[in-house]
Amino acid sequence: MSKPSPRPTDIKLHQASRLLEIKFDDHTECMLSCEFLRVHSPSAEVKGHGPGQEVLQTGKEQVNISQIEAVGNYAVKLVFSDGHDTGLYSWDYLYELARNYEALWLEYLGKLSVAGLSRSE
Repeated sequence: MSKPSPRPTDIKLHQASRLLEIKFDDHTECMLSCEFLRVHSPSAEVKGHGPGQEVLQTGKEQVNISQIEAVGNYAVKLVFSDGHDTGLYSWDYLYELARNYEALWLEYLGKLSVAGLSRSE
């Protein structure tokens, strides 16, 4: 039997700095920017409906989270200041984002650069 995935023990939004602080029960702690969470939304609008259908998100540098809604015992729905509210962030997905933050952020910045875009456009 596999070990259960880590679960959040605390989720706290710091609106002034636009950071979401998450503490997991395996002692992993992270501070994820609202921009990072928005551009990595698990929604079909961002991820598409299959491989190769991802939509590069731009102009999200100043986005904030306006609301956090619990979804059962497995996820949260983040409502962003730009109106986006369709992604459900499961505990597993949040943990994946926390563990791979640096690589995912650098990959996103690289995609923007290749497209000739910036975080503010």
